[in-house]
Amino acid sequence: MNIGISASLILSDLGMFSISYLPRLVFREFDLRSVSMKVWIDVLTPKHALFFEPLYRDLARQGHELLLTTRTYREAQEALELKRLPFRTVGEHGGASRYGKLLASARRVLRLAQLIENWRPDTAVSFSSPEAARVAFGLAVPHVAVNDSPHSWLVARLSIPLSRYVCSPWIIPRRVWLSFGARPDGIVAYRALDAAAWLKRHRPNPAVLKQLSLKSGRPIILLRTEESFASYLEGKASDKAPVIGPVTEEILRRKLDAQIVISTRYGRQAPVLRQMFGNRVRVIDHIVDTTSLLYYSTIFIGSGGTMTVEAALLGRPAISCFPGPKPLYIKYLEKRGLVQTIRSPRRIAQEVGRILSSEEEREEQQRRGTSLLHQMEDPIRIISGVVRKTWRKTEN
Repeated sequence: MNIGISASLILSDLGMFSISYLPRLVFREFDLRSVSMKVWIDVLTPKHALFFEPLYRDLARQGHELLLTTRTYREAQEALELKRLPFRTVGEHGGASRYGKLLASARRVLRLAQLIENWRPDTAVSFSSPEAARVAFGLAVPHVAVNDSPHSWLVARLSIPLSRYVCSPWIIPRRVWLSFGARPDGIVAYRALDAAAWLKRHRPNPAVLKQLSLKSGRPIILLRTEESFASYLEGKASDKAPVIGPVTEEILRRKLDAQIVISTRYGRQAPVLRQMFGNRVRVIDHIVDTTSLLYYSTIFIGSGGTMTVEAALLGRPAISCFPGPKPLYIKYLEKRGLVQTIRSPRRIAQEVGRILSSEEEREEQQRRGTSLLHQMEDPIRIISGVVRKTWRKTEN
């Protein structure tokens, strides 16, 4: 499958693309109800839980047997519990250092190998989990890798060459995956950003406001900390000094009539931010329904990726202060006028004040963001077809 979009086109003209007139990506869908499969899904982060929940439930409804694994990592486990998905915990997060990641990955491969050898799945699916890819490859189980983050090149190098298929948003050029060792006949693109997989199914729940003691009548400024343990942010971020700390300080100086909420990732980030801001800011140190929280928020400021995309597709003004190499999906949303990248805390605070004063601009942003989401296809339907195709090929 050749999506025929060059890197230069993405960087210069992608903002002009309308989903409706992109070249149709032809991929045959299979009837997953005709056979019974055993499918192993490995989940490493909260995003993976959000993305794979609909795939898990669709396959379960069709009578297939599923095994969902994760690792000892608070956010991933809490996200799966929030979604009420059954899972088995195998291994742990390796922390920020390369040595810690290597040891944790090696131990996890050993434990997963024992589990998967006994369970014997027909297909494995993960968001490019290096351990899932290695174990599946070693046990001759076809692995379907989902990946929207070639900027996380260490993960890509450890997983893409061992995968039968790689599924990704259409904005990532085919040659990117080929350079990582993907099979030429195994690259599948969907005309959507990953967040569409759960946003198309999501129903906002106002209970999250009560849970966090927030008032629906006042503007909410939501900030998200960076993934400081990620390999692609090595040397660029620290959980002891979150990027959004100075941003929050500048916003507070402006004394805006708004509620400020910070969603943190790792155990050390929340105490650091509470010490900095006390009760002037609501700091979240556990998993909540952040998609609903985004829906009820007025402005979003993110130093990560997933929630920035969510905010943009929900039509919320989104500012990115991502400290690493800019992901392709952020570049795409910038071209569509749905995300601004600003790294100066003072400029971010100025922009927040301006947006809060312009209800007309916020309404237009919501119209354009939700329109783009509506045009996107459902990634889960495409991946379901890939899972079925993978199983059929192993049977032949």
